[in-house]
Amino acid sequence: MENLLEKKKRIIAETIEVLKNGKTILYPTDTIWGIGCDATNKKAVDKVYEVKKRPSAKKPIILVCDEEMLLEYIGYIPPTALDLINSVRNPISVIYPEAKNLPSNVVSEDISIGIRVVKHNFCKEIIKGLGKPIISTSANISGDPTPKFYYEINKIIFDSVDYVVDRIMEESIDVKPSTIVKFNKKNEFEIIRK
Repeated sequence: MENLLEKKKRIIAETIEVLKNGKTILYPTDTIWGIGCDATNKKAVDKVYEVKKRPSAKKPIILVCDEEMLLEYIGYIPPTALDLINSVRNPISVIYPEAKNLPSNVVSEDISIGIRVVKHNFCKEIIKGLGKPIISTSANISGDPTPKFYYEINKIIFDSVDYVVDRIMEESIDVKPSTIVKFNKKNEFEIIRK
């Protein structure tokens, strides 16, 4: 019988395989439970919109595992953004003014992109294993309340994704969406969500 460590390793491996195959997942993040996929796979991203019944004009946040990966997907990093990422304890998503190397259904019309560098171990492991960023959008039907806990997630979501990550991968006790900060090319920013 597998022990907890073996089970966690198996779940990580299975999740990476699902993502590599262009499938969608329901998974715990450093904030709330999310619906995700390989952020560079246009078809998989379309499926996330379909699962959420979300208009494609409202773009999701993507998760990266470190600053090195961040640089692969944005053309410009405002200096203050890095200071902010490294100094805050709580999860923070930054909207950068210039996305690159991502499909059109992930990037906003003004070419901006919301990205969070995760500190959550499970998310870091699957992103590293995939070698690409993943989509992170709340695990609810668009317009419905955002579920704060696993048991609040609508059954429709469970039935619509390709793979549900086991709850043992949860790490967060303080369950709330991330703070969102938007930067422009002048290194100025505004807080979109506290």
